Amino acid sequence: MEIKYAKTHEWAAKEGDLYICGLSEYAQDKVGDVVFVELPEVGAEVEQGAPFGVIESVKAANDLYSPLSGEVAEVNSTLEDEPELVNSSPLKDGWICKIKCSDESFDSLMSADEYEAFLKEQED
Repeated sequence: MEIKYAKTHEWAAKEGDLYICGLSEYAQDKVGDVVFVELPEVGAEVEQGAPFGVIESVKAANDLYSPLSGEVAEVNSTLEDEPELVNSSPLKDGWICKIKCSDESFDSLMSADEYEAFLKEQED
């Protein structure tokens, strides 16, 4: 499964006809222990780079930005009872939502190698 990343630290990967989206390993580490996730609504139209949810940790609340443009097809309702999955399994069980992509926004995201280079630049 090819995972691509947005500069706002969300990831997306193609799964069948949908794109599964979540928060990167790097970002979940930075926000700390997640205590609440405000999920987008199923059926909502989302725009790449625009806020589509909120993640709250013991440190602060942060907006989640949609890595893709399209329609929210499914949300990970398990996060309502187990928000800590974003920390323990950000690329598997802690996914946020699945989006039916309306354009080629996936192609504009960074590859894993490009994202690693981007993170190194941020640290300098």
